[in-house]
Amino acid sequence: MNVGFIGLGIMGKPMAGHLIEGGHAVFAFSRSGVPAEVKDKGAVACASPKEVAEKADVVMTMVPDTPDVAKVLFGEEGVAEGLSAGKLVIDMSSISPIETKTFAEKIEALGCHYLDAPVSGGEVGAKAASLTIMVGGPEAAFERAKPLFDLMGKNVTLIGPNGAGQTCKVANQIIVALTIEAVAEGLLFASKAGADPAKVRQALMGGLATSRILEVHGERMIKRTFDPGFRIELHQKDLNLALQGAKALGLSLPNTATAQELFNACRAHGGAAWDHSGMVKALEAMANHEVAKG
Repeated sequence: MNVGFIGLGIMGKPMAGHLIEGGHAVFAFSRSGVPAEVKDKGAVACASPKEVAEKADVVMTMVPDTPDVAKVLFGEEGVAEGLSAGKLVIDMSSISPIETKTFAEKIEALGCHYLDAPVSGGEVGAKAASLTIMVGGPEAAFERAKPLFDLMGKNVTLIGPNGAGQTCKVANQIIVALTIEAVAEGLLFASKAGADPAKVRQALMGGLATSRILEVHGERMIKRTFDPGFRIELHQKDLNLALQGAKALGLSLPNTATAQELFNACRAHGGAAWDHSGMVKALEAMANHEVAKG
């Protein structure tokens, strides 16, 4: 296929690379410029999202937040200006489920199709082509896009209609944040009590408490490697979506709110760009003890 890819950051860059390696022609745009390594693989750099949409049959976006998607799709020289009937737009960003439905309606009014397909797995998953991809939209559009998704991920699921993919991603981010908090508390407790947190983590990896978060983020907490990864400020954006959605639904998410406050504490200490495993630092500050000192 001729595939457009807009947004070539930590996640988008390897994702676009997998599409090229899979034999697809990729037309790329990034507001900071198309990285040399993507162009070296064969991507064609475009001057605008409009140009991407003109040249591609399928247009993918991977940008930070809801306003960024709106600008890329519907702003001046945006994707919508370059679309023609029958093309497919796939947003792989993590954004508002409500706004996603509006975006889908606008794209469909142009005679095109729209999928929301946010991902989980972080930079590691993007590089390894092992992302979880949660999709919302028409089944026919999903089947058309499935070969592309399979080049980037290993767990690809059609959740439901437009917006359902983003709703699933919000649920994912709630679970991830709360599990990071649980791992941080457990390792901090063990370390403060005098146990070696590395050995505690090793033991827990063989029991019911095991998780991908314990494996990857627990190691980050012990080794003090807080370069993203997935930035705290981006996880905060996702938890804002969760808390706003919960308010609209009349739903209480008390531990999600607590996780967000811990992220707020990290940001107050300059941690907006830390990996989200850096949440442990907020708990460490309250305990006056670092996990690595166990």
